[in-house]
Amino acid sequence: MEIKRGVILMSGGLDSTTLAYLFIKEKVEFIPLIINYGQHCFETELSRLKEVLPSEFLKRLEIINVSDIYKHSKSKFIKPADLWNEEISADDLYIPYRNVLLLTIGASFARTMDMNRVYSAFINSNHAKEIDCSSIFFDNLDALLQDYGSVKIIMPFRDMSKYEVAKLGIELNAPIGRTFSCQASPVIPCGACPNCVDRLEAITKLEH
Repeated sequence: MEIKRGVILMSGGLDSTTLAYLFIKEKVEFIPLIINYGQHCFETELSRLKEVLPSEFLKRLEIINVSDIYKHSKSKFIKPADLWNEEISADDLYIPYRNVLLLTIGASFARTMDMNRVYSAFINSNHAKEIDCSSIFFDNLDALLQDYGSVKIIMPFRDMSKYEVAKLGIELNAPIGRTFSCQASPVIPCGACPNCVDRLEAITKLEH
């Protein structure tokens, strides 16, 4: 895949960190963008992102706050659960139209920066069940954004597993060990949410 300058949607997680280091290796200009949509772990995500990005790219970091949009949500991704006393399922973490929100904000922001590419580190996860995580959804949204504004959504890891992305991260010397990916806990990874399960499976496979 040919990499060109653009905006990278960042989260302080393993996948987006690996993507940023791929750009760094290829010496391609990018703007790291993190969006606060009310996720309980935003401050942790931002803190980890500031740890993993080299200083010259940290200076370019952009933060957009739309946290009020989900202020009435009951999702445990917005309002953290008491993990000592509550059982959490994937359905409890659901946030309607989250990917629509992130990608369209990214596209709108990119246009204001005179860029026409938005990169997302979304991976092919068996644990992602939301409608706006499907291939059909991403294809349709990409076509829509190109038709009405010329912005292209690019997901270099879309057909990769978490293991493959983690392996690439190691090859790129990305500090993936300092990243944060939990959906259920705002500070300490729970080890049981879809993101944690993917991450633990990948790391276990890397160790073998």
